Amino acid sequence: MARPKEFDEHRAVDAAMRAFWSAGYEATSTQDLCAATGLGRSSIYNTFSSKRDLFDRALRQYMTTKNAPLFDILDSDAPARERIAGVLRRTADAPDTEPAGCLVVNSIVELAPHDAAARAVLAADGERRLDALTAVVEIGQRAGEFAADRDARAIAQFLTATISGMRVAARGGADHATLTAIAETAMHCL
Repeated sequence: MARPKEFDEHRAVDAAMRAFWSAGYEATSTQDLCAATGLGRSSIYNTFSSKRDLFDRALRQYMTTKNAPLFDILDSDAPARERIAGVLRRTADAPDTEPAGCLVVNSIVELAPHDAAARAVLAADGERRLDALTAVVEIGQRAGEFAADRDARAIAQFLTATISGMRVAARGGADHATLTAIAETAMHCL
């Protein structure tokens, strides 16, 4: 008879997510995952089957957790310019209780160039966010908030690159004032 699980799987995935977010996939050892989750090696492998399975679940959880507030901002009834400013401000205001940077951006750099499965998951997530940003830019163009003669998708790609750059800068030690200045500069470019 199998023993019942004596831990909260969601909490374990969240702890693993933070470990991967801090150190990256390759640099996070099984021992690091044991320390982060409080689980033994056998519990990790019995529940998640592999380090990669745990990473995949952690990455999906990260995307769900981080995308929800982003889409709340983008789907709001606020003027488009306010929505875009809100997304940039949210990026600059990342909580000190979280690892610096972004697990998605880190994974794009670390895994996407040589891992087709990771690249596909990351690309689908990126497309979803890019589509949402493009839609808001188009709304802003129709309302006269943004120049209508510019390609909305290109503007959304610029915003995506800016957000990713802000997260890389944060990981590199950029302070809140620097990140806020980047966000404000991006808004002036629109």
